Amino acid sequence: MDNFAGIIGLVQVFFAIVIGLYFFNLLRNQQSSRVAVDKESRKEMDQLERLRRISLTEPLSEKTRPKTFDEIIGQKDGLKALRAALCGPNPQHVILYGPPGTGKTAAARLVLNEARKNPLSPFGREACFTELDANTARFDERGIADPLIGTVHDPIYQGAGPLGMAGIPQPKPGAVTKAHGGVLFIDEIGELHPIQINKLLKVLEDRKVFLESAYYNSEDGNIPRHIHEIFRHGLPADFRLIGATTRMPHELPPAIRSRCLEIFFSGLSPLEIRVITENAARRIEFGIAEEALAVVTRFAANGREAVNIIQMAAGIALGEGRKVISGEDIEWVVNSTQIPPRPERKPPEKPQIGYANGLAVYGPNMGTLIEVEATALPVKSGRGKVTITGIVEEEEMGGRGHIVRRKGTAKGSAEIVLTVLSRYTGLNLHDYDIHLNFPGGTPVDGPSAGVSMAAAVYSCLTGEPVDPLTAMTGEISVRGLIRPVGGIPAKIEAAVDAGIKKILIPQFNWQEGFKRHRLTEIVPVNSIEEAFGELFLKSEPMVVLPSP
Repeated sequence: MDNFAGIIGLVQVFFAIVIGLYFFNLLRNQQSSRVAVDKESRKEMDQLERLRRISLTEPLSEKTRPKTFDEIIGQKDGLKALRAALCGPNPQHVILYGPPGTGKTAAARLVLNEARKNPLSPFGREACFTELDANTARFDERGIADPLIGTVHDPIYQGAGPLGMAGIPQPKPGAVTKAHGGVLFIDEIGELHPIQINKLLKVLEDRKVFLESAYYNSEDGNIPRHIHEIFRHGLPADFRLIGATTRMPHELPPAIRSRCLEIFFSGLSPLEIRVITENAARRIEFGIAEEALAVVTRFAANGREAVNIIQMAAGIALGEGRKVISGEDIEWVVNSTQIPPRPERKPPEKPQIGYANGLAVYGPNMGTLIEVEATALPVKSGRGKVTITGIVEEEEMGGRGHIVRRKGTAKGSAEIVLTVLSRYTGLNLHDYDIHLNFPGGTPVDGPSAGVSMAAAVYSCLTGEPVDPLTAMTGEISVRGLIRPVGGIPAKIEAAVDAGIKKILIPQFNWQEGFKRHRLTEIVPVNSIEEAFGELFLKSEPMVVLPSP
């Protein structure tokens, strides 16, 4: 019996030694692995520190980034609207429209800084500015990654970690949660996937994010409390959205537009481009010749282009040992980079028969002066025809998978013009071949060009020239009334820049603020008779073309 007990004891000692050796080896392997990991980590950290010590000079685009509202050139009205929308006690969601390089991103950053200082603002001192580029935040139909809304790392995903090995889903917050209490800035918001926009709308409504997972069980006691809390009550996402886009308003979904205030940044004038160019040269301590400034203002369409031109030209000058940028340097840059000149439209110096100045809007809040030419020839037999050149004859409406193609509205607008002028002149204009031309290839919205088309046709019929320093916009109804059109502020700005002295706009579009324009007279008109009274010196129509 004693021998049996001794054998049992030896067996127990043996197994104890084996188990001890097993765990000792495990511990030693863990320590060896930890030492190896720490060694590799130190090696990578050293490499990372070496990389961080290597630093190039700051790009000029970074040096010239506006740090105050005064440094944002040419956006007085847009900045005023943006501050009113976000710096008060009840900040709103905002969509910023405007061409590239006009300061939309810089303005969004600065407005949050100002809101933090306002004691009435709900933005705290620690309110964050979270930035997301919609071009890179692509929607993943598998649901594995969504940088905007957030995702759930289910246990089956690689790298799920200890919680995943235990069968526990792990919610990962997206930009909407990271922006909680601050501003979420989405650059090029029009590029978001429709499903992402729909999810974003839900977040804006609920001010929280609800995530889903097939692996979540509300009765599973092994799931940590914070994960239960996230799935039951959602992640907080109370922020204010600032979306920036270079698209036109009609290209964005109406649902997102209806939840946001829409603010427009305008294109930069040559004078504003000049100011930005001078500031850029000053930042790098270079002088710039007057002829060089003239070339930049003739070619640079926005502030970013102007800064890039100066940076390259400064490199040329520095390579030749100069600290002054010459006109030849700028010309070489614009020729080598193939930058097209800015489209500058100016009115004719002298009155011309069959010519009128119209106004149009192209791109986001960018106006332009357009030329409208007309000729009218009587036909001896049959019905005359209307020819329109320089403008598309078909248009596409809608988007995002639903596109409707229709006949150009310019043709229909021209038919209305002929009907109105037939009554006004007493002639049947369908007995004439009418040719309307829009030189320059600028996209034109047919209805808003109605008044200018009528003026050009009437001029060629009567031989009476239109005032060359007057521009006009407005849709004509079949009764000869002038109906309201869009983009009036941008059109007025373009007309003023072009040197126009009088602008005719529909009475319905008139605002008292237009009286502040000192360089240009803005005249509201209700009918074609009122418009012609401002455009032509003669009060009575005088038909000089023979009847067919």
